[in-house]
Amino acid sequence: MKALCWQGVNELGVERVPDPAVLNDQDAIVRVRASATCGSDLHLIGGYIPAMQAGDVLGHEFIGEVVETGPGVRRLGVGDRVVVCSVVACGRCRYCEDGLWSLCDNGNPNSGMGAALWGYETGGLYGYSHATGGFRGSHAEYVRVPFADYGAFPVPDGIDDDAAVFASDAVPTGWMGAELGGVTGGDTVAVWGAGAVGQMAAWSAGQLGAERVIVIDRLRDRLDMAQRHLGVETIDYTATDVGAELRERTGGRGPDVCIEAVGMEAHGTGPQHVYDKVKQLLRLETDRPQAAREAVMACRKGGSVFLLGVFVGLVDKFPLGAVMNKGLTVRGAQQHGQRYIPMLLERMAEGALQTRHLATHTMPLRRGAEAYELFKEKRDGCVRAVLHP
Repeated sequence: MKALCWQGVNELGVERVPDPAVLNDQDAIVRVRASATCGSDLHLIGGYIPAMQAGDVLGHEFIGEVVETGPGVRRLGVGDRVVVCSVVACGRCRYCEDGLWSLCDNGNPNSGMGAALWGYETGGLYGYSHATGGFRGSHAEYVRVPFADYGAFPVPDGIDDDAAVFASDAVPTGWMGAELGGVTGGDTVAVWGAGAVGQMAAWSAGQLGAERVIVIDRLRDRLDMAQRHLGVETIDYTATDVGAELRERTGGRGPDVCIEAVGMEAHGTGPQHVYDKVKQLLRLETDRPQAAREAVMACRKGGSVFLLGVFVGLVDKFPLGAVMNKGLTVRGAQQHGQRYIPMLLERMAEGALQTRHLATHTMPLRRGAEAYELFKEKRDGCVRAVLHP
């Protein structure tokens, strides 16, 4: 089959790779119908995530059709159109039973790598390095789906593939950030990042009762999209002091919940951005935390900060004193998608959740490298490119 492969730092190409096969009785083989680019893939492409190998298949956000199942699969059948959660999890360990699916004890077969990076193993992720299982990703014609009964969800009729694909990762990630960030009725919520995940976090905050939602970015087309489709307030961080602007808009109090939806390659202005970029390029720190710093400093006393963007290792000059002295609650996680996807698909079917606007560019798989270049450089208003094998 054909697949989009990582060939080295900033080098991608479509290659011929072996077709997947059922290896365990709980596996399913899914023929991919659509697979979306994601900002966290850019960290892999740029060489910032360890344990990548030439030939690894990228992609983790996808929808497809079941073409084969192992004998242990009970909930799915051949021909089902399914969204597959980006997280590989067993459904039976203590973490899965507690709804903490991305922390699954059994989803990641590569023991040792995660523990070396983070102290303990995490669950598996499609197409996201050998530290998270070495699973082939979704930018391919077919994907093997382990623990298929727990990770693949039938899609209701009437939802377009290019809309439903975002129920795989972007929408549940955004919902998790708002829910676990503690959004409640009447809150003011600030979201750093107006990409797909940031927009879905903003939508989710509104669904959970937030009175005001403010989205922060530098890209005018994304801010306009968030205003148009979500009805939120926006801030262009290149035009103002974000902290001062948020205090002004909240009567000096600050946001109740701050959601960082940017991650380890955050952009910014001023000397801190230059400092972080140089240190990251020299590998003196692995992640650029400028948006995370802003979120911590801007959050009201006693408020909550949720780190929704992907971070992999170490950051410098993190304002830990502000966390402690302001009494903040700080959380973060890879998405627990299995916990949210069925509910989100229902909202899509009812028309309460619209995601089609996120797919600004649709392209064939053979143009995958071009799609990622467009996405990385954010040209032509690209929010997400969706690839079709």
